[in-house]
Amino acid sequence: MKDIFDFNIGIKKNLLYLFLGGLLLCLIGVYQLVNSDHGHEESTEIVTSYISEDGHSEFHWYKRVYSNLWINIVYFLGISISAIFFVAIQYVSQAGWSAGILRVPLAIGRWLLPGSVLMLIVFAITNHDIFHWTHEYLYDKSDPRYDYVIDGKKAYLNLPFFLGRMVFFLGIWYLFYALILKHIAKEDKLGGTASWKKLFTISTVFVVFYAFTQSVAAWDWVLSIDTHWFSTMFGWYVFASWWVSALALITYMIIILRDNGYLDFVNHSVIHDLGKYVFAFSVFWTYIWFSQFLLIYYANIPEETIYYVERLDSDFYYPFFLVNLILNFFFPFLFLMTRASKRFTRFLKVACPIVLFGHFIDFYLMVTPGVLKENGGFGFLEIGMLLLFLSAFLFVILNGLTKLPLVAKNHPMLDESLHHDI
Repeated sequence: MKDIFDFNIGIKKNLLYLFLGGLLLCLIGVYQLVNSDHGHEESTEIVTSYISEDGHSEFHWYKRVYSNLWINIVYFLGISISAIFFVAIQYVSQAGWSAGILRVPLAIGRWLLPGSVLMLIVFAITNHDIFHWTHEYLYDKSDPRYDYVIDGKKAYLNLPFFLGRMVFFLGIWYLFYALILKHIAKEDKLGGTASWKKLFTISTVFVVFYAFTQSVAAWDWVLSIDTHWFSTMFGWYVFASWWVSALALITYMIIILRDNGYLDFVNHSVIHDLGKYVFAFSVFWTYIWFSQFLLIYYANIPEETIYYVERLDSDFYYPFFLVNLILNFFFPFLFLMTRASKRFTRFLKVACPIVLFGHFIDFYLMVTPGVLKENGGFGFLEIGMLLLFLSAFLFVILNGLTKLPLVAKNHPMLDESLHHDI
């Protein structure tokens, strides 16, 4: 079995081609946007000084670029931290079946640092265009654009507190990740159970901390885009989308590594458990989606229903609303229902990428209508930006796989993973 991942020049070239392809698509998309924006400039001249009822000003092409940047930042950062969460719950539950595969989610966690830096940079550039509540005039009672609802939330939604939460959450998450990495490296070197016991303690504290901070991060980074709207289930909803995306990526990467001569001890039982994870949490995501939708539907309170009205009554967003349900529930539920489909890699090689793309669409639907209103689009720019981030994301992960041996030879429960049978 190959113990160290070979991040060879061929893989790096493919990632470079992916990056360049994404960059080209982005440039084409921006070119189209600039030309279309310029083309209808005269027709919109009469409304350029108009501020819509909810305070949003006229559309500019760069807002679509900003929206896509934020979607990808939140999506990939969420997958990264969820992969670290996966590692932590294996230690907290003292699971043995997963001992041999933990280096994959551990490598996915390496995006946390560059993703956090990108989030801070992009927020500094785009905050007024993505987060409506950052405009100071909303809190000035003498300004005609004053918004009493947003003003009522200013104790929580204000830049110093918002940025403080962002930096604190990202910093503490990375601190826990660094501690986990440190003790896993020590376990590889020294063996024994001392590091495993420390990892149990660190992971337990992390899981409790993450359970609270993840929900708050979801409110901050996604929910506050639709500043007037609220949902008590939104933290769970974002968690479910991040979590099932991370599970799909972990499963897919393990299968691809196994096909290329790594992790050859991974048997059908381990694959089956991973497939059950993807299947089960696709259903869990649907349960949260349906619960949130149903509560808002039958209550029929205008300030709650507006979120769905913007998506269901739009000729543009409505198809994505349906695609979201098809890719994230109907497809994985029906495709992965049988035992064989969760046990054999040919099925999971199809299911996992579709689930990953499906949850990208989910985040697209969470962010775009709130930022762009009726000016949303999906074309070269969206696909190009996704490919740009995907290439950088994969580069960091695959480089991370080279930092430690692929199998934790001194993990006290490794034997259970090697002989896992269900």
